[in-house]
Amino acid sequence: MAADPIRRIFIANRGEIAVRVIRACKDLGIETVAGVSAADRGAMAARLADRALCLGPSSATQSYLRGDLLLHACLASGCDALHPGYGFLSERAAFARDCEHAGIRFIGPAPESIEAMGDKSNARAIAVRAGVPVVPGCDLLDGVGHAREVGRATGFPLLLKARAGGGGRGMRIVERMDDLARAYAEASSEANSAFGDGALYAERYVRRGRHIEVQVLGDGRGKVLHLFERDCTTQRRHQKLIEEAPSPVLDGRTRGRMLEAALSLARSVDYRGAGTIEFLLDSDTGEFFFLEMNTRIQVEHPVTEMLTGIDIVKQQIAVAATGRLDLEQGDIAARGHVIECRINAEDPRQGFRPSPGRIARWRPPRGQGVRLDSHCAEGDVVVPFYDSLIAKLIVAGRDRQDAIDRLLDSLERFQVDGIATTIAFHRAALSHPDFRKGEITTRWVEESGMTETVA
Repeated sequence: MAADPIRRIFIANRGEIAVRVIRACKDLGIETVAGVSAADRGAMAARLADRALCLGPSSATQSYLRGDLLLHACLASGCDALHPGYGFLSERAAFARDCEHAGIRFIGPAPESIEAMGDKSNARAIAVRAGVPVVPGCDLLDGVGHAREVGRATGFPLLLKARAGGGGRGMRIVERMDDLARAYAEASSEANSAFGDGALYAERYVRRGRHIEVQVLGDGRGKVLHLFERDCTTQRRHQKLIEEAPSPVLDGRTRGRMLEAALSLARSVDYRGAGTIEFLLDSDTGEFFFLEMNTRIQVEHPVTEMLTGIDIVKQQIAVAATGRLDLEQGDIAARGHVIECRINAEDPRQGFRPSPGRIARWRPPRGQGVRLDSHCAEGDVVVPFYDSLIAKLIVAGRDRQDAIDRLLDSLERFQVDGIATTIAFHRAALSHPDFRKGEITTRWVEESGMTETVA
């Protein structure tokens, strides 16, 4: 395993996660080089890094998704390691392997772990071997005929899911057999367009499901720790909007079983660095099932950092540098309650249409227990080429109700002009009686009419 110190890290990403990694590196005394597209030359990551190198045009396919350009810039700038952030090439095993072959430490799991868990049907099979419960269904579909067989065996509704990728793309809920052929064609086409892989698998659809995930850290040699769970149930079209920890619905016994299941699965692939194992909790039966593993840092990692006091990015870097995890499970404790809102440059009144443009006013809230992760400042331009996330507002409280109240106050004080944002949507969601009582599902935003509330 690696033992030499890391002196300079190449940031192969953009936006708030690039800024987040750069700030962790500054704390550690590590130099940074930011790889940026033409559109991001003046972005905060470029301003904060010790050096910024332009990768190519604004399009992600010609810049952030060009592994050859990223690796060339990394080597040319004398970097020892590369941090992929999330999205883009962070879960591409071939890219991680290319980094290692070039003598660059990839700050993430081994390529073999990415391969094992990146194919969702394969990950499902690994979970079964590890004794982790999975949703009834099949590992991989061999056409519409096979999907019909699965539908007859598991019953409807059925959920079709893409083997590769995520974010709700290549996913369809099928209510009855007559809808299956059309849904299969649509899901496969969407998956092929988004991920270059149209393969699907099928699961029984859980109508009243909650999305709960476990944060893990591993040293790649069998030692794996959990940092408790996050509840990411508040979603719109399978995209997470609000995350919190601890989950407001888990009892001690179910929590213990879920945490142990996550550890068992991570150990089975000798996991290294930070990863997240996602579960679906059936609100009606109390059962939980493995969904997938994200072999990277998550957007919502600050929730866990505020809950436990552990800097996950610094842990990633330390494991990459030393091959060791200098924590024990007994060192990790959860305190209070933490909630995060993802604030996007989108207009909820226009169907959450992206709202690029220049930020005329940026007055974020401040105070004890309030954290803002962002790459934006007054006068910056939100460009139209990438994801619309502009900030993550994270607030800690004594308990869940205190955290909700503190977060509502922070949202009221958050002033952004020049672009539309989802701040008003978050205020409405947090104020809703269903959310306050914790009585929501992954379909709650659509089914409760929340999207119309702020329209």
